[in-house]
This record gives sequence, structure tokens and C-alpha cells, in this order.
Amino acid sequence: MKYYLALLSLVFFINTSAFSQEKVVKYKVSAGETINQIAEKFKVTPYDIYSLNPDARTGISPNSVLLIPTKAGKTVAKAESVSKNVVSENGKTHEVQPKETLFGIEKKYGVSDEALKAANPFLVTNGLQIGQTLVIPSKGSAAKTVTAKTEKPAKSSEKYVYHDVVAKETKYSIAKQYKTTVEDLEKRNPEIVTSLPVGYRLTIKGTAPKTETSASAVTTVSKPSETAKKGTTYMDYQVKPKETFYSLTHTFHITQEELTELNPSLSEGVKEGMVLKVPSGYVAPVPIIAQQQPVIEKSVEKTADKPVENTGGGIRILEKVKSEEVSVNPEVVELTKKRGQTERQKLVLLLPFNIAKMQNDTTSTATRLKKDKFLNMTLDFYSGAMMAIDSAKVLKLPIDVAIYDSQETKNTSNISSLISQNKLQNANAVIGPFYQSNAEATANSLRLYNVPVISPLSKDTANPIDNLYQSIPTNDVVRNAIFDYMRNKNGNIVAVVDKKKESVINYIKQNQKGVVFAALSETGGLDVANLKSLLLPNRLNYVVMETANTAMIKTTIKALIDAQKTCQVQLVILEPNSTLDTDEISFDNLVKLNLMYPSVTRESDEQPVLIFEKEYRLKNKVNPNSYATRGFDVTFDTMMRLVQGKTYQETTDLMTTEQVDNKFQYYKKDDGGHANKGVYILYYDSDLTLKVAN
Repeated sequence: MKYYLALLSLVFFINTSAFSQEKVVKYKVSAGETINQIAEKFKVTPYDIYSLNPDARTGISPNSVLLIPTKAGKTVAKAESVSKNVVSENGKTHEVQPKETLFGIEKKYGVSDEALKAANPFLVTNGLQIGQTLVIPSKGSAAKTVTAKTEKPAKSSEKYVYHDVVAKETKYSIAKQYKTTVEDLEKRNPEIVTSLPVGYRLTIKGTAPKTETSASAVTTVSKPSETAKKGTTYMDYQVKPKETFYSLTHTFHITQEELTELNPSLSEGVKEGMVLKVPSGYVAPVPIIAQQQPVIEKSVEKTADKPVENTGGGIRILEKVKSEEVSVNPEVVELTKKRGQTERQKLVLLLPFNIAKMQNDTTSTATRLKKDKFLNMTLDFYSGAMMAIDSAKVLKLPIDVAIYDSQETKNTSNISSLISQNKLQNANAVIGPFYQSNAEATANSLRLYNVPVISPLSKDTANPIDNLYQSIPTNDVVRNAIFDYMRNKNGNIVAVVDKKKESVINYIKQNQKGVVFAALSETGGLDVANLKSLLLPNRLNYVVMETANTAMIKTTIKALIDAQKTCQVQLVILEPNSTLDTDEISFDNLVKLNLMYPSVTRESDEQPVLIFEKEYRLKNKVNPNSYATRGFDVTFDTMMRLVQGKTYQETTDLMTTEQVDNKFQYYKKDDGGHANKGVYILYYDSDLTLKVAN
């Protein structure tokens, strides 16, 4: 069963009066639409819409009416007046509607592209726009040259292009690419002020940057696409809401030029509902696991139900998940003898759906999803876990999975009830609950049964319980990792720490011996001369900077850039610093200093990672967020450990594993229990991308 948002039909009211010498139409907002989507439909910018509809900045609602300016109103009017001098032999005209393309109109009336443009010369200069009246030539008529004099179109004062955000891009790097400013980007795309989501389509003032591949693309348009080689098969694919050239090309591993060659209608842009010809073929996700990576000889057709669907970024519980238990029992055969696993394993997931509470609540599911962040986090995690379970089916792993509603709040859960029903005691591993206090209570209750309990999301330092596994590294573990890295590189470590960062100062003094602090002035400013005196010419100098003060950051960076003339310097931060994302801090300088920091997740373009993202998009209609990826990683990692011919506990002593975003390197704590020290050291390379340090 698939869930989709109900789409209201589009209603347009043409306004005959002029607003500020421009052509304006009224547009009725449909459910689920955003300002950015409406701007794309009318080929204007969000800023243009906000200028006529100031109240829209606070949000838009279904059935509200917006005033939409049409682009280059005067030019269009003049061009259309010329087209009216061309007499249609059959007297037909056509008013352009939203989502229509030249290809669709030509196909509808059975006319050629040349004939339609000859009858409507403004299509050549201004393109197809909503509200235009087209003269439809008779079928089979040859394209005639229009001899009527046309006024030269007025040069548009502003030109706009679209840019689809890809992984690892920042607002600064995009602004630099298009020779604009971050301020202008945010002004024209208000939705990115707080974040820059991957796949988001930006409206940018200016022209598209020239690339080295543009020339070759032009010369190869007439050549057969590489995907059309003998042996390649194709299928029909209907474009989903919010899909772009970027998402389609990455989903089907094909270039934009090749996709357009297969589908000429894409020359007018990607439109929701279009049916495209795309390469067929399905590749199952390949798991990433250290030492004993499984070999997939062939993929197996999935038969699992789809208990969740994702639309518009919010994952919804369907009718399938209305009871406390969802069991998945895949038909599985024994793996190779190398794995040594002959007995079926049982994995239990304890997820806080709180279904009973929802059923007794009069609030609609849609409203709850908008307000309940914890529920959204749970459902995202669940969607990733279901992807892992699907992968286990493809691999034919001998595992039974039971998913229970833990009905938890910060201080309560129904775990004791599940244990009294003997639901957990015979499990080989339990993932959850989410809250740290509930995870510890569960581990304590199952300790006598020697059942490992994996805490999936908590960053808290856990109490010493032998069968508890903390899957997210604590803050101190993350900090320790980067200091260990710098010492392993025989680096000279210097700290520039704001006086307000007392906790950081105490941490370094107590745990990181040998780190020297740069002196600060009486007013708290950096003593530049002292900092430079601490840098050594014959060693790599790591400067750990911890401050939110813009002036101190700029002073430190300037001093380090200058010091690079005589010694090796790399800038280091211990945690994300929002001040570095502002326009006042030069991103170029951060790249010059190869800004480095520790992280529990990575960004990877490895093939298995891209396959996971592709399959998640196909199933859930959106890109996976951090909770969805976490759900996949923790669940898949646990299942793979269970089929290694050893207990889960034994594998944690022997194996370090990597999944899509996360690394699992468990160790036994001195006071009891297990923690994860799988941390990535990331840095900005000269090509503006984030890379994992060796």
C-alpha cells in the first residue's frame, strides 16, 4: 500500500489589470506546495513572489491565493502581438497551462517543433511561459519564415539559473561558484537560512558557471548515448514530487545529457508526473563489513511488505503497523561454511511508536507529524531499519526480526511488560530503547540472560552494565580521537581557547598532557606574537581553536595564514562551530588551513553508499536523513555480527566495522559495559570537499 498526499487541482484566475507595468496572475496554492516549487512553475524567483505577497514569508496554506508576476511581461506581450499577425489555417489557439511543455503541446496537436515556433516566434526568444496564447498551425504544415518585423526583446535586468544542492556543498562554495553572495542566496531562497538540504533547488541570480565538460557535451549531443549500447534494457519511470535532474541522474547512474537524449521532453525541465525512459536493472545494496565481507552471487527479488511510506520528508505509519508487534521472518538458506553459522538468530527492535497514545488522541496523524519531532525521529530510524531488513532478505541471512512498540517516554516504558511475556529473553541481540535510562533498565533486566542491548541514539556516558553497548561515541571519546590522531602524526599541538570555554580548558588540562595554550591579553584577545612563537618550523603544527568570538577567529586565522610562509600549520576544531559558517569568515582561508575536526559520521561517495541512498529514495521518495541512515547502520551492523559464527559479544572484541555513515569499534570499558570509539577525522581538501584523514 502506498501513501501519497492528496493533490488539489490547480485553479488560475487571470487578472486583466496591470501591476507596476507587469503581467500578474493569481494562483491558488495546492496542498503540500512550497514557494520554491511555485516559483519554478512560473519561472520566477521566490523573492519575486515574496515582493508581491509579503505575508507568504511566514508560510502558505492550501487554497490561499498568491499574486505571481510573469517574467519579462512587456517582452512577452510584444512577441505575442507579432504572433497574432500569423494567421492559423485551422483557427486554433492554445493557452499554456502549468506543467505543460512544448513537446506535450506539439504531441497534443500533432504539429512539429519548427511549425509551432514559426507560428509563435516569441517561443524562440522567451521560451514557453504560463498564460501565453499559442497559435496552432494546421497538421503537416511546413514551417514558414515570419517576415513581420519584431521588436528586439528588452534585455532582462536580471537572469536566473537553478542549482541543485549536492552533498558536501556549502552556501559559501555555491555563492563563489556563481559569483554571488551568501546573503543574496538566502534572500532569494529563504528556506536555506537555517539549513542547506541536499537535493534542494536554489534560485540564483546570474548565469551558470562554465565547466570544462560543457564543450564536450555540445559536441556529443548527436552521438548515440553510451547507455544505448547493445544489451542495455529500459523501463518507464514516473517522476515523483521534488525530483530533479540531480536526483534522477544519481538514481539511475546516467548523465543529464544521456537522460535528455533518451527523453527529449526534458529539454523543458523536469516536471512531476512525467513518464521517462530510463535504464532498467536493480542492484541490491552491498553491505560494508570489515574482515568478512559477504559475497553476493546474485540478487534475490524482495517480497517484503512496505509498512512505511515517506512523503514530503515525513514518514507515516500505515495500517500495517497498528499492533505492538511487527515480525519479519524471511525465507533464508544457510550461508557459506566460511561463515560457520547454522542456527537461526533472533533480533529484537524496541522502537517508541507510542501507538496506543496515538489511537486515543484526536489529533490527526498529519498534525502530529508536524509537531512531534520524537515521532518523526522514530519513524525515520524505523525506515532505515526496514532497509537493513530488506538487505538481510537479499543476502538470505538466517535471522528473525521482531519489532515492538516500547511505548517509552524519558522515564517510562513497557519493557517490563514485554519481559514478563518472555518476548526478549531468547533474543540474540536487542536494539533499543531510545532513551538512555530505558536502555540501561532493559540491559539490567536482561543481564542474567546474557542478551546484548544496543543503545542506538544516546550520546550519554552509560552506567557500567556488562551487556550494554553504547553505539554512539561520547563527546570525550570524540575529542580523544582527534588528539590521538595528532599525536600519532607527531604533531606539535597548540590550543587557542576562549576564556569563556572553561569546560574545554579543563578537559585539555586534565586529559591531554603536553598541549600548550597560546596566551591571551587582559581583554581576552589573542596574543599573536605568542602564538607564532609556539609554532615549530620542523614539525606539523596543529592549532586547536575553540571560540565563538568572530574577532578572535579572524585574528587566529590571519596569524596562521601568515605563519604558513615558514612552517606547516593545520587548523583544528573539536566540535561544530556555527561562527565559521558566517560570511565574515573566509571559507577559502579555512580550506588553505585544511580545517580538520572529529565526527561520528562521514560523507562518502563509495558505490555501496550511493546504492543505499538510491534504494532509500526509490522506496521512501526522499533522501535519507541522519536518523534513517543511523537506523540502517545499527540494524545492519547488528545482523551481520550475528551471522559470523560467533556471539555478538565476541564479534565486538574482534571486529571494527563500517556501514553507510557510521563506524563501530567497540571496546570494553574499565568499569564495565561497552562503548564505541568509531570516530572519523575529517578535513577540507583543496578541492573544497570533505575527506577522511588517513
